[in-house]
Amino acid sequence: MSERIQPAGIGATGKGAVRAAFANQVAYCRANDAPITARIVAAIASLLDDPASNFARRIANWPGAPLADALPLRAAGGFHALHLSEAAHELAPIYADAEDINDAAIVAGVVARHEAALLPWLDGPPQTNEAGRSSNFIAAMLWLAEQGLPAHFDCLEIGSSAGINLMIDRYHYDLGGVHVGPQPGAMAFTPDWRGNHPPMHAIAIAGLRGCDVAPVDLTDPAQALRLKAYIWPEHDVRFARMEAAIAAAYVEKPCLIRANAADFVEAELARPQAAGTTRVLMHSIVWQYVPAEQQARVTAAMEVAGARATADRPVAWIALEANRTVHHHELVVRYWPGGDVPRKLGHAHAHGAWIEWLA
Repeated sequence: MSERIQPAGIGATGKGAVRAAFANQVAYCRANDAPITARIVAAIASLLDDPASNFARRIANWPGAPLADALPLRAAGGFHALHLSEAAHELAPIYADAEDINDAAIVAGVVARHEAALLPWLDGPPQTNEAGRSSNFIAAMLWLAEQGLPAHFDCLEIGSSAGINLMIDRYHYDLGGVHVGPQPGAMAFTPDWRGNHPPMHAIAIAGLRGCDVAPVDLTDPAQALRLKAYIWPEHDVRFARMEAAIAAAYVEKPCLIRANAADFVEAELARPQAAGTTRVLMHSIVWQYVPAEQQARVTAAMEVAGARATADRPVAWIALEANRTVHHHELVVRYWPGGDVPRKLGHAHAHGAWIEWLA
């Protein structure tokens, strides 16, 4: 059984919270089949007492909430970028998952030689766009259709990053034997399905729009390389998916704007909603990055929209977010009218490898 580390709290601050965040991230990576990333994160954590390193001092004295800010993954992204660009060849044994090497010594040497390149990676949150997570969105839509909601979905996504999940109408899904989407599709997903299959329904995507505070253009090679640096190196399939998403964006870019979550949701919910459509807010591994004030605004906007929703114009909310205690993701859905109490439909792998269906 994988280890479990209870973080001090998503909003905890201070040096103790920094260490707890790194320990939690190590455990989280191991539980999600990412031993190499776990090694990198653990090696960075071992340097936090180094007074000679600006990089280590900045992490150790982090002014915000390190878990909410995904500080360990910010730092790990910098190291992966150095490896991908072949600027730090000494990292190769770690990324090859070699045994009997001193990870901490290798990472310390890289920091000493490449500190200027690593420091900017601490300035912003990781972009963790992952197409495999969209299988959860589709499964939730199948379930919503089973509850009697119109099976035409007008989708709104917050924290869209590069908009990879704003192209789900171009992908094919095999969810426990239930097939959705065009074949073969720009990408195809067959997660290891655990439990009963989801409901079988014909569903359609009526619209896909999203926002991000720092949207990424997949057709810009430099921005695409940054996205690749945040991909956990253990998961080869994710690199292939990224290339497929880039190709799809060249055909037609996703509908993605620069905006914060609250402004976007409030504006979109104010638009007229077509009869016979379900307007659905969806997000994956985003909520922890949304400031508390914006979380409150999004929640209030959804509940106000839900109060005026009708059977012909319902509203739904699909969230796939991390449970940092058990180190996996939970698929939770609300809908209006009639389903305003959050319902957990399943557990999921961090990057779509498997889904455990509970509904």
